Amino acid sequence: MRVNHTLSPLLICVLLISPALAEVSLTVYSSADPAGFDPQQFIAQQRRGYNPNYVQQVPGFGVVRDVRSIDLKQGTSTLSFTDVAEFIDPTTVSFTDMTAPDATSVLEQQFLFDLVSPEKLLEKYIDQQITVRLPMGDGPVETVTGKLLSSNQGQLVLQTGNGLRMFSRGQGQVQLGEVPGGLITKPTLQWLINSKRPGKRTIRTAYQTAGLTWKADYNLVVNADDTAASLGAWVTLINLSGASYPDAQLKLIAGDVQRVQNQPRPMQMAYARKAAMEADAAGFEEKSFYEYHLYTLPRKTTIAQNTTQQIALFPTVDDVKIEKVLAYDGQPQSQYWNWGNPQTNKALGNDSNKKVEVYLRFENKENNHLGIPMPRGKVRVYKQDPADKTLEFVGEDLIDHTPKNQTVMIKTGNAFDVTGQRTQTDFTIDNRAHRMTESFKIELSNAKDQPVKVVIVERLYRWTNWEITRETDDHKKIDARTMHYEMTVPAEGKKTVEYTVLYTW
Repeated sequence: MRVNHTLSPLLICVLLISPALAEVSLTVYSSADPAGFDPQQFIAQQRRGYNPNYVQQVPGFGVVRDVRSIDLKQGTSTLSFTDVAEFIDPTTVSFTDMTAPDATSVLEQQFLFDLVSPEKLLEKYIDQQITVRLPMGDGPVETVTGKLLSSNQGQLVLQTGNGLRMFSRGQGQVQLGEVPGGLITKPTLQWLINSKRPGKRTIRTAYQTAGLTWKADYNLVVNADDTAASLGAWVTLINLSGASYPDAQLKLIAGDVQRVQNQPRPMQMAYARKAAMEADAAGFEEKSFYEYHLYTLPRKTTIAQNTTQQIALFPTVDDVKIEKVLAYDGQPQSQYWNWGNPQTNKALGNDSNKKVEVYLRFENKENNHLGIPMPRGKVRVYKQDPADKTLEFVGEDLIDHTPKNQTVMIKTGNAFDVTGQRTQTDFTIDNRAHRMTESFKIELSNAKDQPVKVVIVERLYRWTNWEITRETDDHKKIDARTMHYEMTVPAEGKKTVEYTVLYTW
């Protein structure tokens, strides 16, 4: 008897029974790109059939450990777990008999991830007969039977008695014969086990998986005069691993953990400092761990598949002293220039930026009610509108992993009423004497009805050996190629700074 199976829609069930989970724990590693990934957009694209490579797109990873109670028979047997993540690194899988480790050995293990799909089914039917029913508008349905020669991205090629027929799978209904073997409906971890004696065992398994990541999200609410703020922090946990983790013990690692990648990725700077913070019952307990920081949730939580979940990282901290800083950089692109020889082109860097950037700065110190490790994440800044007491969003920025006793700088945007203009006023060069001079005028304009302080950032980008020979105000040398002028611009007025720099080589 021949059984027909219709591929519109497709549902095939393969039953593999896993021992019930007794305990599950996760360690999730922080994302290298906390702002560049939108899980909702990613899921929507997956459902439309776009971007099928989960592993390369979802940042971060996690380690899953679970403990189960099973009955093992004496001798060789096969054990399959189907309630596992979809994007396991099979080289990281471990299997431990916690009851009788000397009595159990793993002969083989494999990760089965070639899940059943319309495309997979059709691949099994290459060089076999299939039937396609094609609606013909208001007319009768055309039935085409032939040998399937190719199935590629929904395009079918059939060899029929009347020649080759090509059409899209979506044009009609595909009918197949018997269900081919070797198809699975869930990712499956499978072990070939040898047990020296029968009995009930407690088994612990562990593996790394992609599709798990976390990031920190901070809310900074500034006061009326921008001198103090309240800082709250949340963990945003993303689970796109293809599995759910009920009543899980959750740990988070903050830091730049080195992993070997299939493709080169930018190297990140790792920070290490000893610090500790106290968390309330809702937040995480933090401790220094190796060269990173480990956050442990003191209660269990359920992490459902395809979810973004937020958990308090630490209680809101009030009265954090902050400072608003206005900075003018007339040539911001120059920070990326690193020449190997003197740059003598007169026009270099003459295009002027007019925007004055706005920053909030605070010290991550105990005497500022902080002194805690701050994991990499996004800081959103709010300020209360006194008219209706609502919080209004005024900007956001990313911070890197920041140890205690460090300065945090958050760019919130560009000033509306304060602008700048940078103009080259003179340029001379003597190639024989290996000398070059350049003069600039920087003019700041303030349309506010009160004076403002502005830091002028000047980069000496033509060469490393420089000297300021003339200036209208004193500069502050920051590093080998950067100096600052700290200026006060009068209300509804202007302030001008001029200087001449001598380069020699």
